[in-house]
Parts: sequence; C-alpha cells; structure tokens
Amino acid sequence: MILSNSKVELERRNNKVVYQDGNRLVKVFNEQKPGSDVFNEALNDARVAEAGGRVPRVLEVSQIKDGEWEGSWALALKFVPGQTLEQIIQDDPDNLSDYLEQFAQLQIDIQTADAPLLNRQKDKLRRMINSCKMIDPSVRYDLQMRLDGLKGGTKVCHGDFVASNIIIPDDGTDPYVCDWAHVTAGVPEVDAAQTYLLLQVKHPERADLYLDLYSKMSDTPKQLIMHWVPVVAAAELARGRQAREKFLRNLVESVFNDV
Repeated sequence: MILSNSKVELERRNNKVVYQDGNRLVKVFNEQKPGSDVFNEALNDARVAEAGGRVPRVLEVSQIKDGEWEGSWALALKFVPGQTLEQIIQDDPDNLSDYLEQFAQLQIDIQTADAPLLNRQKDKLRRMINSCKMIDPSVRYDLQMRLDGLKGGTKVCHGDFVASNIIIPDDGTDPYVCDWAHVTAGVPEVDAAQTYLLLQVKHPERADLYLDLYSKMSDTPKQLIMHWVPVVAAAELARGRQAREKFLRNLVESVFNDV
C-alpha cells in the first residue's frame, strides 16, 4: 500500500494512526501490531457486513511500501463523508437524550443479527481474564464462575460500541458503524455492559441515561446488564489500561458484593 502526499491525519492513538487519503480511510498500525490482527479485523468487517451490518467496505490489507511507515501493516476502508455521532453530541449537548436514544436503538438493531462465525464472546472474555495476573486469583475464580453461567450466544456484539465509532453520513443515509476489531458472537446484555463501562470511563454523565434507555428499549433488566460489568471491567484491565486501573479494579472487586 502506498500513502499519497495529500493524506490528512484524522486520529493518532498508541498503536495506530488514521488517515483520510482520497476516498480511503487508512489505519496504519505500529510495528508491534501483527499482520494477523489486521487481517482478522478485515475479516470481522466482512462477516458483519454479510450479517447485514452497515460497515465501511474493506478495500485493502497490506504493508506500507515507503515513507515513515514503511513495513507497517495497514487497513484501507472506503471513506464515508460525514460526522461521528460523538462530534454531533458535542456540538449539540442540549439534545443528548435524543442522541442516546438513537445510539441505543442502533446497538439493539445490530444485536438482532446472527454471525456464528465470529469469535465467541465467552471464550474471549475467559482468555482475557485468565491472562490478567494483576487480579487476585480468588477474584478471577469468581469471575470465571460468573462466566460459566453465560449462555452461548451468536448475536453480533460490537465490543467497543461508542459514539465515536458511529458515522452519520452527509448524504442523509443510515449510519455506518466502524472499528470492529473487538466484535464477537455473543449475548447482547454483555455488550451493553461493555458500552456502559466505556461510558463510565469516558462520559460518566451519559452512562446511567444510556442504561435506562437500553434497558427499556430492549426489554432487558438493568440488573442483568450490571451483573456483567465486573467481568468486562476485568477484560479491560487485561488490555493494560493503566490510566483507568483504580476505577476498573474497584468494579472488578465488586463481584464479591454479588456472591
């Protein structure tokens, strides 16, 4: 893959830089990112699209051929002109409730689709919790026992469903959802617990409103969603979220309050 001189940097994180390059959105990953992970993200995109999800089309997966990123793996997607839902909320905070209702409904719609070929949510959570040695072994045991009670599910669960991953197109068509690196086939209430957790970390003023809306709109008891919060918090700890460690540890240890 070759990046043009006219590329525009849109976002920079610890492990990647995102560019708009003409009609492409290109994610360029650092040297620690294995090619298998990049191909897996592209495969996730394709499988979600086949299940009926509105996903930016994958154009290419390859290594950058020259420049500062030479040798790095990159994923190119079709660029969708528009704004993220996060940008829209920031520009119009007075209508937060309406936007969160749209947000919750979009998540519920996605979760109605089956995609049994995706990685399994339960297996992924188990692997992540087992790998997190900073969690006391007795706590890990209780989390694993909780996971044992999770029924097998095949619904599409985004795993990182936040407003910044939703694109509202300029042409007025339906929203696109991007960043499917963490998608699994699983149980919707666990995916809702993950979104609630991410909101508590990034936008705590939105978290309880989201929980109320999702619960009512999906006919899911809030207690069932909250039951999985310690589990998804442990998985977040396994990602090495040092800046959030104290907050996540408190949520993980709350598992003892429920046993």
